[in-house]
Amino acid sequence: MRADYPNLRQTIAALTEGETDAVALMATVACEVHHADDRFDWTGFYRVTAPQVLKIGPYQGGHGCLVIPFSRGVCGAAARTGEAQLVADVEAFPDHIACAASTRSELVLPVRDGAGALIGVFDIDSDQPDAFDQGDATALQAILQQVFGRL
Repeated sequence: MRADYPNLRQTIAALTEGETDAVALMATVACEVHHADDRFDWTGFYRVTAPQVLKIGPYQGGHGCLVIPFSRGVCGAAARTGEAQLVADVEAFPDHIACAASTRSELVLPVRDGAGALIGVFDIDSDQPDAFDQGDATALQAILQQVFGRL
């Protein structure tokens, strides 16, 4: 099953309407996105908790890394550059952090509040190689902007 992004966006908008707590919003988004697509093996947020530091936030799936510096891995690259990271083969990504041995591909998107400040990254891992495309990145970035842009 592949995500029906227009429907997912509507569902998340309805569930998060009026909510202003970032962690509550992250929990809801992680749950809804995770269950929307069979490719998504681990779905969650890493929050900016100190300068150049990400800590695990709400997620769905097996355990994740607790702390990721901006200087390491796919999540760190998304936080450091402010750009989506679409990785077809995590083994080929320099300095990939293997939080789960089953991860084969990854999509990580920066998450910004309404003022444009980076508040975290949204990380989706797949146990399938080359599981994500630009359409996934674009649709998910729009959902993140809709939800977190009002904070």
